[in-house]
Amino acid sequence: MRLHSSLTDLRVLVRGAGEMASGIAHRLFRSHLRVALTEVPEPLAVRRKVSFCEAVWDGRTEVEGVEARRVEAAGEFDAVLDAGAIPVVVDPELECLEAWQPQVLIDATIAKRNLGTHRDMADLVIGFGPGFRAGEDVDVVVETNRGHDLGRLIFEGEAQPNTGVPGATLGYTTERVLRAPCDGVFEPTVDIGDPVEPDQVVARVAGREVRARIGGVVRGLLRPGLRVWKGLKAGDIDPRGDRRYCFTISEKARALGGSALEAILMRFNR
Repeated sequence: MRLHSSLTDLRVLVRGAGEMASGIAHRLFRSHLRVALTEVPEPLAVRRKVSFCEAVWDGRTEVEGVEARRVEAAGEFDAVLDAGAIPVVVDPELECLEAWQPQVLIDATIAKRNLGTHRDMADLVIGFGPGFRAGEDVDVVVETNRGHDLGRLIFEGEAQPNTGVPGATLGYTTERVLRAPCDGVFEPTVDIGDPVEPDQVVARVAGREVRARIGGVVRGLLRPGLRVWKGLKAGDIDPRGDRRYCFTISEKARALGGSALEAILMRFNR
């Protein structure tokens, strides 16, 4: 086990900086752990207002009072952390592992499959959702499916398989998700937080319209100008109509952050 003098010296690398990964990182950072995130060169987060991956595009971003800053290499992590922010690096292959040597690696890409994470990458390796087997490729799996077992730590076996159906909000599931109708450039006509009505045009892709299937507020939306492909999730309508929810971490992401903290304390707070 790599030496660290206290929990506040514990280095945690989070693979992914989308909505769920950001909720996890936010909770760990506020618990005074040293947290860094990795991302792909062109993140496709829909809930952009609560995703630290926006720093990849803009250089910096803020989620509920916590700032993230883009860096170019692991050598910059500690200076950013010492300045009170979370570093985000474009590093899909996790080349920063050797340079920074985190005690904890969290795969929170929610890719529904293992992208190459394995147990010898850190002293504690945590995988979120399906695609990981606890005790084999990771030490702990965290259940991400909504319901009674959301956030449960699994030390042997796997999480529930992907259902392919979004969680229900006021009874709506697939109806609240916006998807690209074809390949092309995404051109939204609304912004996150805007109210929309059923059948309203909210975006276009290669001249084809994307319409809201329900009324509510735009909770998430891809960045303008991104190249998308047919069927890609491009947005999310919240039928509850509360604009605050567009700019705050969800109950699911908060729960998963608590699960990550529990798993870390179980291993290191002895």
